[in-house]
Amino acid sequence: MDPKERIFNHLNFITLLQVIALFLFLGLVACQGEKKSVPRGEMDISGVVSGPDGPEAGVWVIAETHELPTRYAKIVVTDDEGRYLIPNLPDADFDVWVRGYGLVDSPKEKARPGQSLDLEAVAASGPEEAAEYYPAGYWFSLLEVPDASNFPGTGPDGNGISPDITNQAQYLRNIKNGNCLACHQLGSKGTREFHPSFREIESSAAAWERRLQSGQAGGSMTSSLHQLGKEGFLKMFADWTDRIAAGETPEMPERPQGLERNVVITQWDWADPKAYLHDLVSTDRRNPTVNANGLIYGALEASADYLPVLDPVNHTTSRVPLTVRDPNTPVASGPEMPAASPYWGEEAIWNSKANVHNPMLDEEGRVWITAAVRPFDNPEEFRAGSAHPSAQVFPLNRASRHLGVYDPETQTYEHISTGFSTHHLMFAEDETNTLWTSGGGQVVGWLDTKKYLETGDEISSQGWTPLILDTNGNGKRDDYVEPGEPVDPKKDKRITNGLYAVAPAADGSVWGSSLGYPGAVVRIDPGDNPSETAITEYYELPLDEAGEPLEGWSPRGMDIDRNGVAWVALASGHMASFDRSKCSGPLNGPDATGQHCPEGWTFYPEPLPQMKGVDYPGSAESSYYTWVDQFNTLGLGENIPINTGNESEGLLVLKDGEWIVLRVPYPMGFYTKWMDGRIDDPDTGWKGRGIWATISTRAPFHMEGGKGTTSKVYHFQMRPDPLAY
Repeated sequence: MDPKERIFNHLNFITLLQVIALFLFLGLVACQGEKKSVPRGEMDISGVVSGPDGPEAGVWVIAETHELPTRYAKIVVTDDEGRYLIPNLPDADFDVWVRGYGLVDSPKEKARPGQSLDLEAVAASGPEEAAEYYPAGYWFSLLEVPDASNFPGTGPDGNGISPDITNQAQYLRNIKNGNCLACHQLGSKGTREFHPSFREIESSAAAWERRLQSGQAGGSMTSSLHQLGKEGFLKMFADWTDRIAAGETPEMPERPQGLERNVVITQWDWADPKAYLHDLVSTDRRNPTVNANGLIYGALEASADYLPVLDPVNHTTSRVPLTVRDPNTPVASGPEMPAASPYWGEEAIWNSKANVHNPMLDEEGRVWITAAVRPFDNPEEFRAGSAHPSAQVFPLNRASRHLGVYDPETQTYEHISTGFSTHHLMFAEDETNTLWTSGGGQVVGWLDTKKYLETGDEISSQGWTPLILDTNGNGKRDDYVEPGEPVDPKKDKRITNGLYAVAPAADGSVWGSSLGYPGAVVRIDPGDNPSETAITEYYELPLDEAGEPLEGWSPRGMDIDRNGVAWVALASGHMASFDRSKCSGPLNGPDATGQHCPEGWTFYPEPLPQMKGVDYPGSAESSYYTWVDQFNTLGLGENIPINTGNESEGLLVLKDGEWIVLRVPYPMGFYTKWMDGRIDDPDTGWKGRGIWATISTRAPFHMEGGKGTTSKVYHFQMRPDPLAY
């Protein structure tokens, strides 16, 4: 071959290789582009989150708008390849940004539904900057608790701990669900740091004392301080605050994994910045398809006299005004304060008389609430000498909170005066729609709502019973000895360990939790005439011979599943279950007075670090309530227990013995006291199911956003995968 021809062919071959390489490169680019593209619908926003080292997996993408009647936001989690899809957004302009562990917030980008938006994550400059986004409980775990050798306390002239506190577990219970954490978080930015107005006080201990005097809760906080031991408490929290100010940070949490990445969290603002909520209701607990796509109702507790209302379809909020029957009904949280609030000054921001605590919907969508309607002293109908059947068994002189019902169809609110005090309430699965209540102290009360709605007779429609243990073991209620008296094997025994939570079971029994140390769960068999026939069973958290906990202790809220197993949140940082069927000994009789069925208990430590100086099992968590998803409203199965995760800033779902943490990353400070599952449409998969919750902290001004932040409604939904739409 001619040398020129060989050169020409060689050049053609090189050109061919270049063309092939170009096509391969373009194909690779196309494949990569196809891999990165995220399919979406017309009302979705999707894209990819990238960081300095590539795709960012397990970080949150937040979309927020102020263009609707109330502030609206939706949050999702990225998948393994950093992809995200925010589904089913309303037609509005959104700010979209990235938040995640190890990061700081990315710049907010504008987007509308139907658009693709890739985002760049921003790495934190160091541990202190990264830790600003950790849940409160990680910061709270840095608290150095006095070790077991400090108990019982030796008082102000000794270690500063009250001599009434006998062990470390009891001390922790008082700080956690017994006092502080029953109202707000510890470890939030508003608690781990001092308000600027306190920073010039001479010492951190003095600043803490001044903090606890603040506002309308100052009296109760100061009282709790002295119950624990002023000197020891202030020293412990001052040390905590000082170490954080010097740069100490907690360990980094793990980013969301597995099913945790499938969550979609939608949120709306409601209520007002001066009000705080206890909880909300969306449906009838016994049938979660009631009120599908309907209004959500909240309970403001002691802060204001209205029910906040959310229309989640139209993104609007409204209020149901509440009244009291007697204008002399006292304000639940008086205007007195030991010292001014650093946020609100001398203004008394809480003014409720109704003091609503807990709402429930019935089968017709009526809203039943525990609420005060009159002053505390009972009328003659409930006292000794009354003809009322329950008063003849156990007369009552005072009741601090009663009942009410709001009918959305007629837009009317009715007061229901009760002889017993109320706190929580829940419907039984019976023909009369009995509304059982907690909070009665020495008694448990109920309302026959069918009779009340038919007759309007609040007196004859209600009843109550004392708590009587069948200590003679004959299976029926007899004469009893009083609390404080020794057990008489020939008689029954009355106890005063009243119900905090209340949960009627499918078998007709009524369960509840009893507060304190070690605390207990209570089961009541009402019988045919509960005032005279109800028998109580009482199961304490198990202790060893020295009075130390075998594992968990001190319940708060609890619920029952369809199998009759009780699930309860503990101050020790556990969820626990109590299965009565596992008891090996007698359930009644002279020895069945609390510590008779340790084998019925199973403990599940909650997923936070343990606190410094604490050797007990558990964690820094202190969930307020356990709620059981009996009817698969979340989509993870039936009978799934869920804790409120008050220090984890999210819901804690226990599935197959493993935790699924549904963290609310924005705004930081999520703290709820209850949840409610509703099925809006059983035929639309995950889109028709979800759990509703609200912000329940008494200090919304401690949340991200500070003063002016209002409570919010949250809707948790679980997709089959992080990109479903």
